[in-house]
Amino acid sequence: MDREISRLTGHFIICGAGRVGRSAARELARRPLPFVVVDINEEKLQKYASEGWLAFQGDATQVHVLQQLRIEHAHGLVAATTTDAINIYIILTARSLNSKIKIIARAAEEEAEKHLLTAGADSVVSPYRFAGYRIAQTFMRPNVVDFFDTAMNQERPLEIEEVKVAKGARFAGQTLESSRIRQELGVIVLAIKGEHTAMRFNPQPDEVIHEGDHLIAMGDPEGLRRLEDSASEHA
Repeated sequence: MDREISRLTGHFIICGAGRVGRSAARELARRPLPFVVVDINEEKLQKYASEGWLAFQGDATQVHVLQQLRIEHAHGLVAATTTDAINIYIILTARSLNSKIKIIARAAEEEAEKHLLTAGADSVVSPYRFAGYRIAQTFMRPNVVDFFDTAMNQERPLEIEEVKVAKGARFAGQTLESSRIRQELGVIVLAIKGEHTAMRFNPQPDEVIHEGDHLIAMGDPEGLRRLEDSASEHA
């Protein structure tokens, strides 16, 4: 395992082996994307090791631990311990070692969100706020919630993906209609976010796709994979 960790690059570091960390690990493994989980509790880490996932016992607030996990080569970090103060220390340490890494933090208390952002987190997620939102939506919009649950849990689940249009991509400069993304790939473009423009929701057929745009698309995993290939191919 130490040998595999020493080769990691472009990976994700999940700090905290609780339920939130496990959910994040499960989604990354499903992609699959490289990641390592770090926690001081060996018993919790054994559950991760049994899944074949990389797990490391250590204190993620310590510089030498994050260095062992190759934070300077990591793409992202999740601060998902159950204590806001510890998550703040993790963020401060991680940001000092890699100024460009994307950091997402878990907030146990609502008032901790501003402190986590000030410490250097790019975004903050509150499981309890999300749970409350989900409960309210189930009351108010039960069919919408049921649609997403069915779409995400069927044998070939629908996914929502963010795909960047590379320089020289096949459909760069084309309109959404002429790109034939929906017709040929079975993928629906929900929104387009430009490098220097706001998010454009429900783009019209005559919307032009530019190099550097991020397409927010929904479809089955195979269609989204083909979209990623097309967005990176040269015309």
